[in-house]
Amino acid sequence: MSTAKSQKNSLNRHPMLEQLSQLWRNKTAVLGLIIITAFILTALFAPLISPHDPLEISLYDQIKPPVWHAKGTWENILGTDDLGRDTLSRIFYGARVSLVVAVVSVGLAFVFGTLLGAISGYYKGALDSIIMRVMDMILAFPYLLLAIVVVAYLGPSLQNAMMAIGLTYVPRFARIVRGSVLEECEKDYVMAARSIGAGNGRIIFLSILPNCMGPLIVQTTLSMASAILDAAALSFLGLGAQPPTPEWGGMIAMSRGLILRASWVMTFPGIAILLAVLGFNLFGDGLRDALDPRLRD
Repeated sequence: MSTAKSQKNSLNRHPMLEQLSQLWRNKTAVLGLIIITAFILTALFAPLISPHDPLEISLYDQIKPPVWHAKGTWENILGTDDLGRDTLSRIFYGARVSLVVAVVSVGLAFVFGTLLGAISGYYKGALDSIIMRVMDMILAFPYLLLAIVVVAYLGPSLQNAMMAIGLTYVPRFARIVRGSVLEECEKDYVMAARSIGAGNGRIIFLSILPNCMGPLIVQTTLSMASAILDAAALSFLGLGAQPPTPEWGGMIAMSRGLILRASWVMTFPGIAILLAVLGFNLFGDGLRDALDPRLRD
């Protein structure tokens, strides 16, 4: 009797609650969410928790080792770089830069990719062919190589790096939205909306796109992980955030000459990149499992 009652309650449960429950049961997704939350809190409260000014140069504190090293001190827990700047403080502020790049670049790709994909899938025909061929041309280039070309043309800066990363990610969203819109257009609710005289814009943005959010949310989360990596790569090449901005990829680039005698200077920013990307990937995989009914237990 109790089993039948529990099955009835599960059937009557709201789909969103079921998805949240599925997400919560996924331990790797919860771990990813914890890591993401930790980085967000670190970025928000960096001025409060950083022990030093990340731009403060001290020629007397150059290349100090971490606290657990034989000559390390508690004043610089993760050591200092060749200019005497505190590594931990620069990593905390670097989280701000990386998260801003991820949010802005993926946000640009989300907006333009969703718009182009929706137009392409809804109107079909020649417009669909033109938009998709342009997306195919962008996809023909490796993401990072295309971003390097765009930034090299616009000029090295963090803003241009975000624009370049956003441009290279537009096809990802456009193709996902187009496929979902093509599928949704064949359903009864779209035909009913047309029969009562609803405009194309209303049908696309108020009826179809809300039903395409599942794969878009997953793609957004996974793309943020890629954006952090690409931003670090561009900064490493000198095309992203410019010194003295504390950015993880730039920190690794500036300290690559110290890898043999002060490896911690580039190791800790690398670990920060690894953890941030891991967190978004774990959470994105958990979202995919929760939002796709075919993958549920």
